[in-house]
Amino acid sequence: MNNSSISLTNKVRHYPRPVFEMGVAIDMLKSFQKLDFTPLDQSVSIDLKLDMKMEKKRKVDPFVSTVHLPHPFKTDPNTVVVFTENPDQAKLALENGATFAGGTELIQRVLDDEVTADFYVAVPDALPHLVPLKNKLRKKFPKAKRGSVGVNIPKMLALFKMGHEYLVERERYIITMIGTLDMPKEHLYANLQTIIADVCSHRPASYGHFIERAIVRSQTTEALRFNSVDVLPEVPEKK
Repeated sequence: MNNSSISLTNKVRHYPRPVFEMGVAIDMLKSFQKLDFTPLDQSVSIDLKLDMKMEKKRKVDPFVSTVHLPHPFKTDPNTVVVFTENPDQAKLALENGATFAGGTELIQRVLDDEVTADFYVAVPDALPHLVPLKNKLRKKFPKAKRGSVGVNIPKMLALFKMGHEYLVERERYIITMIGTLDMPKEHLYANLQTIIADVCSHRPASYGHFIERAIVRSQTTEALRFNSVDVLPEVPEKK
């Protein structure tokens, strides 16, 4: 065997992974499930890699966000604690589905793990009293930019009781469910579109594409890359 043939056999070709339209990717996941006889109700998740860079070495801070999915897949509502010193507001909160509602009397119970919840919201007047809970609640501590501080208690509860939360991990990655494989294709697509649009709202569009790489997979199938730009809702042009 001559040197040229050896060099050819030693060459390894790297082909780029195909990038699918999201609708095609969902169809493929559904077909894999039928071929492999795996559970039909398995979860479908997306894995996003973000470009967090902005100008002059600035970066987008890792964020947590909660969105209303057009087609929720959770059967049980989230538990929510509402902090307010106003008895009428506390009563309103409980009437609208809060798991617990109250003021400073709840602080020690939260610290002692007697009161726990998926989400914690507060009216602005209650925030100064909640400082002892910052280390305890960490990312769950009420914040205005997350929509968990406000005066419209029914609106906050409507969001957080049935809302879908996702977060940026390891500085630039988001891994979150969009539904289950037995949901109609259109429902999975609509949920994905809602999440993608919310993710992209965290960085000005003038900096280019926020999502560098997007993958969709179900519990038992291989990961499929998809084009996230095509999923974004069209914004009407200003005249």
